Amino acid sequence: MNIPDTQLPRIVIIGGGFGGMNLAQNLKKSPYQVVIVDKRNYHTFQPLLYQVSTSGLEPDSIAYPLRKIIKSQENMFFRMTEVSHIDTNLSKIRTDIGDLSYDYLVIATGTKTNFFGNESIENNAVWMKTLPQALNIRSMMFENLEKANRTEDPVKRKELLRFVIAGAGPTGVELCGAIAELRLHVLQNDYPDMNTDEIEIHLVEGLNRVLPPFSEESSKRAQKALEKMGVQIHLETMVDKYENNRVTTKGDLTFETANFIWSAGVTGAAISGFDKTALHEKANRYIVDVFNKINGFKNIYAIGDIALMQSDKYPKGHPQVAQPAIQQGKHLAKNLIKRAKNKEMEPFSYFDKGTMATIGRNKAVADVAKMHFGGFIAWFMWMFIHLWFLVGFRNRLVTLINWTYSYWNYDKAARLIVRPYKQNKILAQED
Repeated sequence: MNIPDTQLPRIVIIGGGFGGMNLAQNLKKSPYQVVIVDKRNYHTFQPLLYQVSTSGLEPDSIAYPLRKIIKSQENMFFRMTEVSHIDTNLSKIRTDIGDLSYDYLVIATGTKTNFFGNESIENNAVWMKTLPQALNIRSMMFENLEKANRTEDPVKRKELLRFVIAGAGPTGVELCGAIAELRLHVLQNDYPDMNTDEIEIHLVEGLNRVLPPFSEESSKRAQKALEKMGVQIHLETMVDKYENNRVTTKGDLTFETANFIWSAGVTGAAISGFDKTALHEKANRYIVDVFNKINGFKNIYAIGDIALMQSDKYPKGHPQVAQPAIQQGKHLAKNLIKRAKNKEMEPFSYFDKGTMATIGRNKAVADVAKMHFGGFIAWFMWMFIHLWFLVGFRNRLVTLINWTYSYWNYDKAARLIVRPYKQNKILAQED
């Protein structure tokens, strides 16, 4: 890999997500050479992916060029490539454009979709971890609406107009709410010759309530709001297979659908090169200490979703959401600068700012400290927080304009099929 030689210690950051980006931003003008490696040239604001998939936002509203982060920084470099292996003995990473040595390595690769070994779901469902995947869902949705509008077969039309989402975490809940709003406010105007009441939305969850990580109060509020919007919720229901447009469960429930979206779990996106003592096998996350150092190594760190820092309060590690990654990225940058000055590093302490999910217009839930909010207040909090943490002034402005326009006009402007769903399915599903 062609990176200029330097007398400075080299930090290699794998991943440009929340953790890697915040680490890099806080290492500007540091006594290190910093190299960011990612298989894409942009950072994705993943909490708003569902809005891209349901035509609420264009993809460039929630993406930010990684090179823009490092511009005018002589000590920083970016390479667009995928890391295939880490040679911990030689302190090198292997990529498809060559090897690169490091003095310090930070792994911030996040998570990938977890199918729990179910090949029928992995091969046939759609899911949403990247921008191409979100666009794939959007194309699938509107292609199937077009097909339903012209078919004369009532059984086939039902199949095309039935949406089944597996997993009632924030992603599943927000997707269901967004599709329900499309049905209520947009599609009946776009398709005046089609009965949009035929559109069905089913949310399937293996546990006994929606939003399992949230408080019971917020869970009940979310379920009530979804049901009021016409979403049919199936709790304690496990999906078994998805083949030939049929979802089968481990009970008696089946769905004939051309729209099956999998949002039922994630697993760590680990890279080969570590033995079992460094990796938590079940979670597929690197085991780190309070300084984010990977178990057994002095110069290799992991932050964000891929890091498992266990404590009495978080025996299973920190929640795999944006805030731990952001805070760990900033904290590790301070510690690496301290290390360069031979100062003592400080242990990481996570400040839980709460969790929130939106269901639709003026509908959201939020758990902040011991307080639980719902309705318009929670929705406004959700909107403000997401605008605040979007990267780049342009993205914030464009998103605010889109949301304001949609709020007053009950419209979602990005109802475009920019590429055929089936022709791009394999490419779009790659994590």
